[in-house]
Amino acid sequence: MSRIISFLIFFLIFLFIYGGMHYYAFSRISSLLKIKKTTIFYIIVLILALSFPLMSFIERSIDGKTAAVFYTASAVWLGAIFFLFCTLLVYEIINPFAKIPDQAAGIFIIILALLLTIYSLLNALPITTKEIRISMPNLEKEIKIVQLSDIHIGTIHNSGYLKRVVEKTNSLNPDLILITGDLVDGSGILKEESISHLSELNSQTFFSLGNHEQFENIDEIMRFINKTGVKVLRNELINWKNIQIIGIDNGQNLKDILKTIKINNSKPSILMYHSSTGLKDSSEAGINLQLSGHTHDGQIYPFNLFVMPFYPKMKGLYKYNNTNLYVSPGTGTWGPPFRLGSKNEITLIRLVPNSFS
Repeated sequence: MSRIISFLIFFLIFLFIYGGMHYYAFSRISSLLKIKKTTIFYIIVLILALSFPLMSFIERSIDGKTAAVFYTASAVWLGAIFFLFCTLLVYEIINPFAKIPDQAAGIFIIILALLLTIYSLLNALPITTKEIRISMPNLEKEIKIVQLSDIHIGTIHNSGYLKRVVEKTNSLNPDLILITGDLVDGSGILKEESISHLSELNSQTFFSLGNHEQFENIDEIMRFINKTGVKVLRNELINWKNIQIIGIDNGQNLKDILKTIKINNSKPSILMYHSSTGLKDSSEAGINLQLSGHTHDGQIYPFNLFVMPFYPKMKGLYKYNNTNLYVSPGTGTWGPPFRLGSKNEITLIRLVPNSFS
């Protein structure tokens, strides 16, 4: 199946679900508040349902502040309608038992969805730091690594956000920085200056491709990143201070690619792979530590409940035999600039020799 056909199928499914969510939410609220469904009602529902996909297309085609403002507004609305939809579903469950008056219920649901929207917006502003300690065999001395993942530089998280990430990363004074995919978002027109702040990172930095890099011109992304001094690893291994750093493109067959890479099991090894899958394959290849992202820890509760069946390893540290996997909840956001039940994270990983664990 071609990439265009796959995208069209995804787009149509998204539009069907998103449009249905709008119709249900507006129909139910209008019913509770005794508002008639006139032609204007259906026009408003249609405009709002098309706002995010339409603005996503426009923002990819037109460069300018006006388009950016409308795209951001549509992304915020995407999150707000999700909260309204979920709040209404909860109401449907409890209403047969509570018997809440319709008008009071409608007003309460709107206020609750608005409060969740405001809180989630504010909760997505800070960038937190989490420190973990992992023991590693054959390691000569302690190493400080910063993992960044899913920064999603684009319209909403622009170069200013990346500058904040870089400054906070540098303040941790790491020995090594590893970026595990989705550096860029795919929203907006990617420019060299969008990621130029990467050149200000004060430590050796490696990067592996995520799925959102595949929405862009990969050759152009590589050219922009190479100018910053960040080393891109694409299905390859590089030795850094006696540690093997491996980067594999998202979407590749992890098991097959690892078979083509000569890994020295007498040396420490770290794999950067965007998806939080393949821990068993990494273990069989002798990888000591796999660093991944992609899940955003669900980003917005209760969306994590939909993500978990596909990516059971959603956030945090996991182990299989002698291989550790750390899944970052992401340093930025995708779609709505919201965080509910999750945080933007810069991860400081202290690797210590086995004898000190």
